[in-house]
Amino acid sequence: MKLLRYGPIGHEKPGMLDADGAIRDLSGVVGDIAGDALTPEGIATLAAIDPATLPLVDGTPRYGPCVGAVGKFICIGLNYSDHAAESGMDVPKEPVIFNKWTSAICGPDDAVEMPRGSTKLDWEVELGVVIGKPGRYIDQADAMAHVAGYCVINDVSEREYQLERGGTWDKGKGCDTFGPIGPWLVTADEVPDPQALRLWLEVDGHKYQDGTTATMVFGVAEIVSYLSRFMSLQSGDVISTGTPPASASARSRPNIWRWAMSCASASKALASRPSASWNRAHDDDHRAAHSRRPLPDQPFARRLGRDEPRPRLLRRLCRAGNGHGRA
Repeated sequence: MKLLRYGPIGHEKPGMLDADGAIRDLSGVVGDIAGDALTPEGIATLAAIDPATLPLVDGTPRYGPCVGAVGKFICIGLNYSDHAAESGMDVPKEPVIFNKWTSAICGPDDAVEMPRGSTKLDWEVELGVVIGKPGRYIDQADAMAHVAGYCVINDVSEREYQLERGGTWDKGKGCDTFGPIGPWLVTADEVPDPQALRLWLEVDGHKYQDGTTATMVFGVAEIVSYLSRFMSLQSGDVISTGTPPASASARSRPNIWRWAMSCASASKALASRPSASWNRAHDDDHRAAHSRRPLPDQPFARRLGRDEPRPRLLRRLCRAGNGHGRA
């Protein structure tokens, strides 16, 4: 199944994608794609429904984040050996854990807001893992039974805040709108092997990230088990599992303010998702601080003036979603 949430911000309804790629309304069955609906029992109840019996949603509604009421938004850093190498960092001996605040969560096509003073905004396509069955001290052999499904996540980062301003990575990772999730949750039964998924990221038609979850340092089962040693995992918790190489900060020309995300396995792509944009915070000092031409010593300087058309974000999630991001 492909489960989703649609409608205005703060008023999303639960939905399901049918075989024709149309949205079917689930609000008569569950209150949200959250909590108990993501447990094994909840997923089984939804799987028993014939989508053709559900009301068809007209038009092209906004896609919200595919999981509601997220309790924890946990991220794994430097989880691809090639990404660690390009970052000049050692491959970690244990998973590197940091957090995004739940206020960072937004829909896959929603505007991403540039914080005031931001100069080094970055992208990272990642595989998101959504917890279904709660647990603590989970054996690695049992870990996959706790996974409800997978989704695409963009681990948006502000590298100056993260690396140059002191403190922990969280400072540059958890700004509002820095956690686009979706467009839908692909249930675990459609992803027989999350370590055999290709993921890639395009910017203006140019492919920058192109990797596979086979090169993850710590696989999904190990990550779920490891995290459960330090915290209980609850239904609806989201884990962002790391990114392949070629994030903007690793490139010599990172002056790109839109990207297209696609997560694909060998299975056929189901749909294309249009239109999200980078948005800067509306403040005069922010506008005055940045010219339209990037300075030589500011590789991430933005090219857009406030009144210029915003670039648009195109995402395409294929049948078996996956992704990862750099810390």
